[in-house]
Amino acid sequence: MGAPGRVLLGLQLCALTRAAYKFWVPNTDFDAAANWSQNRTPCAGAAVEFPADKTVSVLVREGHSVSDMLLPLDGEFVLASGAGFSALDTGSHLDCSTGGPALFRDPDRFCWHDPRLWRSGDAAHGLFSVDAERVPCSHDDVVFPSDASFRVGLGPGAGTVRVRSVRALGQTFTRDEDLAAFLASRAGRLRFHGPGALSVGPEACADQSGCVCGHAEAQPWICAALLQPLGGRCPQAACRDPLRPEGQCCDLCGAIVSLTHGPAFDLQRYRARLLHAFLALPQYQGLQMAVSKVPRQPRLREASGAKADTEIQVVLVETGPETGGAGRLARALLADIAEHGEALGVLSATARESGAPVGGGSAAGLNAPGPRAGLAGALAAALLLLLLALLAGALLLRRAGRLRWRRRDEADPAPAGAPLGFHNPVFYAADPAEALPAPQPDVGSFSRSYFVNPLFGEAEAEA
Repeated sequence: MGAPGRVLLGLQLCALTRAAYKFWVPNTDFDAAANWSQNRTPCAGAAVEFPADKTVSVLVREGHSVSDMLLPLDGEFVLASGAGFSALDTGSHLDCSTGGPALFRDPDRFCWHDPRLWRSGDAAHGLFSVDAERVPCSHDDVVFPSDASFRVGLGPGAGTVRVRSVRALGQTFTRDEDLAAFLASRAGRLRFHGPGALSVGPEACADQSGCVCGHAEAQPWICAALLQPLGGRCPQAACRDPLRPEGQCCDLCGAIVSLTHGPAFDLQRYRARLLHAFLALPQYQGLQMAVSKVPRQPRLREASGAKADTEIQVVLVETGPETGGAGRLARALLADIAEHGEALGVLSATARESGAPVGGGSAAGLNAPGPRAGLAGALAAALLLLLLALLAGALLLRRAGRLRWRRRDEADPAPAGAPLGFHNPVFYAADPAEALPAPQPDVGSFSRSYFVNPLFGEAEAEA
């Protein structure tokens, strides 16, 4: 009986200390079209130029025929099996006889702090990460491709980058001494550059409620790298009163649920519950969700009286044309916490929603008119049609002689002794109950009022 208990304890410890993996995406391969100025690899007989003042390692996977090649001052070609270069006259290939040489793009354009250049190892359908957490956090394991060449910029100005471990060129570095020796070697200098520093530490996240990413100081550099293609400015959100979650660079449309928790809360278990019990439902298929532990803003701590300096942030955004799903899911999560919060280890929860969509934008999938706007338009159209029908009926009756109106001075004199009043079919009936029909039950979201029409002698409904 003792052995199974030890195995179970070991599994629990592994679960508590499991770190996330972040994979570096871009490469500096010769055969990757994205690395060339015209987004295509050099054709046979082309002239090839590398930036003369750059340092780069380039993996070559295939054989290539070139007419001329300008090499960088410092660099290396890593030749795969069967790869190589041969000389060929450009005149024998018409496709390469015109235009300038094929230019290898700047290998220093890839920055560690750019969220677009990383891929999470635990990605799942419907899940995403806020911008700051797309870059490796302090408890993450970082993996660089073993089957591709790469180059990474570690700056400028972002200070020391700290992660749990780094794997590169078939080696895993968990100690600063080993990593520093690699970075100082020729292989390390070809792949890492810039004034920033890279450090590793053996600590994994041992808190089952999750750990803060640790990018508060680096977030300005993360956002600058992310928004550089947009001129450093965020696109305008397509809704009123947009939200900006902790760790996100720009405003978005959707909802945010913030949780305070006790010691029994398990972040991975709660994320799995949201993914399978809520996000998998058909009515929430157009939503994406991010769940993580973030620093709790001081003003929120003061307003709520909570002593905790962290909270669980659940971000809900809409990716499809339908709107309102994020708000509905946020309210469903609050209801679920009200019923099961104690079992989940959740102490309290609050929710915020962005406003109605505006214009025709689709930054967060909010590009369709809301249901209220459609209902209001339908009611207005129905009321206009009813008024036109009444007016047309009155004109037809007047032409047929069944309805007349004259000025007061043209009216026939009343007979002597006749009462000065008149019989109003709207306000008078033999039985008062006949003049006020019983209210009808509501159908859908429409309300109706009823009256007796003196022209047609039957109950009419006015929308």
